[in-house]
Amino acid sequence: MSAREWIGKDFYRELGVSSDATADEIKKAYRKLAKANHPDANAGNTEAEQKFKAVSEAYGVLSDPGKRKEYDEARRLFGSGGAGGFGFPGGGSGPGGMDFGDIFGGQSGQQGGFGGFSDIFSGLFGKRGGAGAANRPQRGADVETDVRIDFVEAVKGATLPLRLSSPATCSTCGGNGAKPGTSPRTCPTCSGSGLISRSQGAFAFSEPCRDCRGRGKIIDDPCPECAGEGVSTRTRTLTVRIPAGVNDGQRIRLAGQGEPGRGGAQPGDLYVRVHVAPHPVFGRRELDLTISVPVTFAELALGGTITVPTLEGKVSVKVPPGTASGRVLRVRGKGVQKRDGAQGDLLVTLEVAVPSKMDDVAKKALEGYAEAAAEHDPRPAITEMLRERGT
Repeated sequence: MSAREWIGKDFYRELGVSSDATADEIKKAYRKLAKANHPDANAGNTEAEQKFKAVSEAYGVLSDPGKRKEYDEARRLFGSGGAGGFGFPGGGSGPGGMDFGDIFGGQSGQQGGFGGFSDIFSGLFGKRGGAGAANRPQRGADVETDVRIDFVEAVKGATLPLRLSSPATCSTCGGNGAKPGTSPRTCPTCSGSGLISRSQGAFAFSEPCRDCRGRGKIIDDPCPECAGEGVSTRTRTLTVRIPAGVNDGQRIRLAGQGEPGRGGAQPGDLYVRVHVAPHPVFGRRELDLTISVPVTFAELALGGTITVPTLEGKVSVKVPPGTASGRVLRVRGKGVQKRDGAQGDLLVTLEVAVPSKMDDVAKKALEGYAEAAAEHDPRPAITEMLRERGT
């Protein structure tokens, strides 16, 4: 019987019992149907003969607890059964005429066993794929670490040494797990596949080989450094280039610097997460640098030129007469410059600094200014509102 024919069967329906029927109910239903359709009692009745074969086949599965459990698991995976097979019309082809014999790995005329169907169930019930999955090369895991840099390094870029203690390919055995001068041998139990198959009722299952632990190789004389694992923890120093303009929290990828792969597969990647320390004077807004500069009232009112620091030195910035406190002046090209040519500016915020103490000369001069500027109301709108309210 082919896998395609088998999956189209509904053994509970053949016996006329529910899927939760007890063993006694199944046995009683089978005896009744077998007696009514037995060939000896229905000579020449082809329909009765076919019915007898069907109920015998159904009873052969449902009367065996192990086979019934596997059958129930198959029903849950592929549907509730029914006339057309487990959710598939016609029991032989799927939607659009798809041949499920191809899917399950068996040909429509294949007899005995379950062919490729056993491979699917070995993956579903054994949590693994087909033969050789346990010994299949696997890419190494990615690794992440953190590095802290100062503000200037983030703006200009830097090259830093990074010291890591992480799993790496064993340098003594080269990753094969065997003591130098020896080699692993192919496991005779699984013939190097890493899996062994066993039959249970209607199904075939695959599980990791116990002799080689699913590796497909046996190491008679393990490497003294890695104990046969092919991977050891070692400390290494890498050079990490931090690009100019890196942001706080940004990750930098170092390809192939993660954990080593298994079975000759590629290693994983190393991700370096950058943490930038704040600067006591400068801030940052994308590619622009920011700075707040205290100025006097006279500098804003009369205008003039002030000196402003940058990361490279200092620049002179012209303040127009009558500049309001809080105004932002832009100094072109003094921000973050990236390798692709993008460049930011320096944004200078002017803030009036009010002295907490003044000597007599300064105080008298300021009082004279206040008298001279008495007619220049700095709050005309508020003054007008107070006047209207009679305040």
